[in-house]
Amino acid sequence: MNTIKQRLFTNWHFARVLRLALGLFMVFWAIQAHDWSLGAISGLFVFMALSNTACCGAQGCKI
Repeated sequence: MNTIKQRLFTNWHFARVLRLALGLFMVFWAIQAHDWSLGAISGLFVFMALSNTACCGAQGCKI
């Protein structure tokens, strides 16, 4: 359980904050527009920000 807590509260960088802000903005936009497809995409952005993963996985794009 400690690793989940560490992953949520540490290593916040600009890209992670941007994904969270974009995801939350899209969630509110999807609720207002009653658009489930946008809600699913925004949920993906929020999940990626909270779990600190990207399309390649955690730190997967580094050489």
